[in-house]
Amino acid sequence: MILFSDSAEQTIELGEKIGRKLQKGDVLAMQGTLAAGKTTITKGIARALGITETITSPTFCLISEYEGNMPLYHMDVYRLGGTDDFINLGVDDMIYGRGVSIIEWSEKIMDELPSNTIIIRLEPEESNDGCRRKITIENWPYGEL
Repeated sequence: MILFSDSAEQTIELGEKIGRKLQKGDVLAMQGTLAAGKTTITKGIARALGITETITSPTFCLISEYEGNMPLYHMDVYRLGGTDDFINLGVDDMIYGRGVSIIEWSEKIMDELPSNTIIIRLEPEESNDGCRRKITIENWPYGEL
């Protein structure tokens, strides 16, 4: 599925649509360059999960946990050296747990993620204001958004 967003607000709204369909145990692999919108779409997902806390990129803390209708585990693996570092974080309880896991920079650890992981690739596109994003969703099991 390929979608487009022309603003941060539209990206958040798309995240809300995604979040309303998610179920316990879903893993989302976010992929894209720096400032592609990975955290922005996560804000919408969190809103749909009933999370009222401010969502920020977990670049320095690696994992942020939020409570809502179900837990959201927001991970950023940019600074990790690879799959061994990811495994050593003890993420199995999160990925196979009772909430939703979102992993930014997931390209580095795809071999460690479940086969049913939902991949969301965000790509900035040329536009007058620099806000247009092409958003590709793969392995989406829930029909139309």
